[in-house]
Amino acid sequence: MNNVKSKEFAFKTENLIISEKIIARYPSGKQKSAILPLLDLAQRQNSGWISGAVVEYLSKFLDMPAIRIFEVVSFYTMFNTKPVGKHHVQICRTTPCWLRGSDKLSERCTKVLNIKKGETSMDNQFTFSEVECLGACRNAPVVQINDNYYDDLTPNKFESLLKKFSKE
Repeated sequence: MNNVKSKEFAFKTENLIISEKIIARYPSGKQKSAILPLLDLAQRQNSGWISGAVVEYLSKFLDMPAIRIFEVVSFYTMFNTKPVGKHHVQICRTTPCWLRGSDKLSERCTKVLNIKKGETSMDNQFTFSEVECLGACRNAPVVQINDNYYDDLTPNKFESLLKKFSKE
């Protein structure tokens, strides 16, 4: 997946209970269909990223080939294959957002955080990513920071937002 060394992984007790409830939603013999919510649960437990250890664990947990899990992880931008900062800044780059200035937000992000797309700040506070559609085109441009969406942004509003997060 990448050359970042990952520690062993197993669901904590509370996440094991949650994972059992997730799997119970699926018909008998179709438990592998729970892969998306289980990956999300695992990523949240694993400091925001899916390591090789997570893939191996879920492979055994679901009796599913690791390559199938990696295919899912590599397809969806919501899964991170390397560690991310405390604040994961994801700027939508699809046409509606671009037409309304997402490229200017990316420029401002680089300037304010002193990192380029795909990088994490030296203090591990921020990771900057550009992603495909965040599904809020009506309020473009849209940025997701961790689990929260921020829309109708201008470069100045976005800079203020980043500075607010810098203080956390």
